[in-house]
Amino acid sequence: MEDISKIAKERAEYWMTSVFDKETRAQVKKMFEEDETGLIDAFYRHLEFGTGGLRGVMGPGTNRINIYTIGMATQGLVNYLKKQFAGSEKVSVAIAYDTRNNSRLFAETAAGIIAANNCNVYLFDDFRPTPELSYAIRHFGCHAGIVITASHNPKEYNGYKVYWEDGGQIIPPHDKSIIDEVKKISGPEQVRFDGDKKLIRRVGEELDKRYLKDIAGLSLSPGVIKKQKRMKIIYTALHGTGVNLIPKAIRKFGFENVETVPQQDVPDGNFPTVVSPNPEDPAAYELALEKARETDASIVMATDPDTDRVGVAVRDTDGSYRLLNGNQTAAILIYYLLEKWKEKGRLRGNEYIVKTIVTSDLISDIAEKYGVECYNVLTGFKYIAGVMKKMENEKTFIAGCEESYGYLAGDFVRDKDAVISSALIAEIAAWMADRGQTLFDLLTDIYLEFGLYREILVSLEKKGQSGAKEIASIMERFRSSPPDSISGSDVMQVNDYLKQKSFDAISQLRHTIDLPRSNVLQFFLRDGTKISVRPSGTEPKIKFYFSVNDKLGNRGDYEKVNSRLEGKLELLCREFGVK
Repeated sequence: MEDISKIAKERAEYWMTSVFDKETRAQVKKMFEEDETGLIDAFYRHLEFGTGGLRGVMGPGTNRINIYTIGMATQGLVNYLKKQFAGSEKVSVAIAYDTRNNSRLFAETAAGIIAANNCNVYLFDDFRPTPELSYAIRHFGCHAGIVITASHNPKEYNGYKVYWEDGGQIIPPHDKSIIDEVKKISGPEQVRFDGDKKLIRRVGEELDKRYLKDIAGLSLSPGVIKKQKRMKIIYTALHGTGVNLIPKAIRKFGFENVETVPQQDVPDGNFPTVVSPNPEDPAAYELALEKARETDASIVMATDPDTDRVGVAVRDTDGSYRLLNGNQTAAILIYYLLEKWKEKGRLRGNEYIVKTIVTSDLISDIAEKYGVECYNVLTGFKYIAGVMKKMENEKTFIAGCEESYGYLAGDFVRDKDAVISSALIAEIAAWMADRGQTLFDLLTDIYLEFGLYREILVSLEKKGQSGAKEIASIMERFRSSPPDSISGSDVMQVNDYLKQKSFDAISQLRHTIDLPRSNVLQFFLRDGTKISVRPSGTEPKIKFYFSVNDKLGNRGDYEKVNSRLEGKLELLCREFGVK
């Protein structure tokens, strides 16, 4: 067995040589002398370049995000691009970054390396939403794109995501091939760090205007907005990149009464006003809800630091604010889009939507009502973009969604887009206000028609090497000995996406799953419950998704049925040992 401590110290000694800058050498030396535990964690392994890129804690070390790990990843990526597009006159790459600490530094580092390899770079002149990077790739005809972000992770983190020429995140076969090239870069000596600055073009306001114009073209109810233009909207960027473009996008739709949260308008990678800059965290809405109550706002929206995900708070039946989860917002958005497409005569039998396998099956039910095909893909919006690329020029994409607060309408962006989504959600709120109702009323209408669905996600954090082993052990236990029944309901079907097999408990037959391999297990119960288990691809966590549903006979029964489903979810969590 390898001596992890010895390996870490050998790597640390190398990082104290003249190959690295003075500040990095000093930081490593200090760890070497004063913090053995920190040293081992920083150097016990190489930060893995996964199928989407890098994500990790910032700092010196092979297991950290820094200019050297960013640099080696970029050199490997450029090497692959030059092989893949050998026939092109010159490879071009677009680069964007969020408001996190060091994001600009890492973006400029990557730009310099790409230029040093005689490639063109389109580098945003300041922080921008991740979806605008996808838009830029398509607009400029780039071969690839990079965005520096760690999404909603804590402030200590940063990351590096890679996009392909279609504007979507990399998927097979390019993801694995890029990984292979990155692995060939064994040290910073192989990285060309400083390139010709003339090859770096700064991207600014002109592209913002084009992007916003295309977003405005997605509006489906301009007449309603004109009547409801004074509807009060509260938006918070949570110190992220949405602070400029989301209010502009909502106003371009025709709304005039959009207010932000000044304390959270400040771009700050320390996220000083929140524990977590995550729209899935109820605590993140505290200041926005306070302002909403003061101003009697109709709707509240919050986005994560790179502005690809949006959370929503709506008026409840008693006038208080209720936070919607990602599945609920997705249901509202899909229902509205399909209803308006039908109303405008745009549904011709060749349209489709896409959702991930862990997203509520309520979305599939809605699509079925309108005769719109619903594709199910693996977790990750890159797979939704993959379907869009495959179906281009064959079928018409309407929308895509995932339970983790990511949505997209229109096909000029190929990733989840909170700028587009925020504007459309505001429009739906106006559509309901024009009827004297709220978004929560619309959600209740959907439940009355299709059944009341309740879902929760529980994540168990398992840090370090021991945590990774524990997660692997949990997955193996479920895989090798799947339960016959859960909470008194028989398991009717088990989907194993790693083995690409589905087992039908009634017929005792196994069927092939036509999706890429992924370490995900799903259990479908007789009573309609769906349970999904998977390790996170970006954090040291194992995730449990629980979905239950029941009929809702009338509005008056909402709280009773909802309470019954909440009890069922509690029971499932206890049975799986996650609460």
